[in-house]
Amino acid sequence: MSFASDIKSELCRIKSHDCCIKSELAALFLINGTVQINSKGMVLNVTTENATIAKRIYTLIKDAFSINGSIFVKRKTRLKKNNSYLVEVSGKENVENLLDILHLLGRDEGVKERIHKMLLRKKCCKRAFIRGSFLAAGSVNNPDSTTYHCEINVGSQNHCEYLVDLCKHFEIPVKSFQRRSHYVLYLKDSDDIVDFLNVIGAHNALLTFENARVYKEMRNQVNRVVNCETANLNKIVDASHKQVEQINYIEETIGLNSLPQSLIEVALERLNDPSLSLKELGERLNPPVGKSGINHRLKRIEKIADEIRTGKYKQKNKKG
Repeated sequence: MSFASDIKSELCRIKSHDCCIKSELAALFLINGTVQINSKGMVLNVTTENATIAKRIYTLIKDAFSINGSIFVKRKTRLKKNNSYLVEVSGKENVENLLDILHLLGRDEGVKERIHKMLLRKKCCKRAFIRGSFLAAGSVNNPDSTTYHCEINVGSQNHCEYLVDLCKHFEIPVKSFQRRSHYVLYLKDSDDIVDFLNVIGAHNALLTFENARVYKEMRNQVNRVVNCETANLNKIVDASHKQVEQINYIEETIGLNSLPQSLIEVALERLNDPSLSLKELGERLNPPVGKSGINHRLKRIEKIADEIRTGKYKQKNKKG
């Protein structure tokens, strides 16, 4: 199962108050519901690819409103061959009664697009409406992936605007845009996605998301430290290799014994162990010398090698 499927399975286990049931079902019907006239008369259909969501819709309709429905399973034959689940409420009286309870009954025996204020009267109802919208058309990518993304895809601009306002009510800065004939609300910041999961009641998924995020941040931090240390080691190796070349060049031309004693000591220790850092190199000397002192002596050796190459070097009396 995907992370989004896990979230929806958790949301389907939430026990809601009657008012919240209305808000959740209304959101589901507005996105995935259709009213048709066929051989059975008036029929309300709600389609989903999640069996748990279909069972929840069926159960809520029956238990909360004493309206019987049916569930049908259809197997897709093209593209994704996963099952599609259809929850059906048939009969004009049943359909109109249910739509009326959910404040969705339009004038022309259909679903009206405007969302009734009674569906969003309480804070819990606002959460339920967002939850129902997510159950109908929401997704969150796996928190182990490289990027974070949460979205809800709705077919109505009106529904989109309501969701944007509701999310802002809970201080979730959701953004939206139009994708062909649909409208997409989305979040990309991990903190905002955590807040969103908390609002809709997906607390177990929230903990899973947080654990994955903390692990990924720790892993990235370790990688940054390792990369930094690797870069420093490479820098030390490159500088050491260059210093060894300069010392060998001096040895081959004028001889190390022509250098001041302080430089001879550093040169011999560098030749003895090219992997030493400046600090470690200074600790090998007697008496020990700090990093700045070692760096200064190596710079003098570099300057002498350059002067020898350009013919500008003049041997001086040896001094420490």
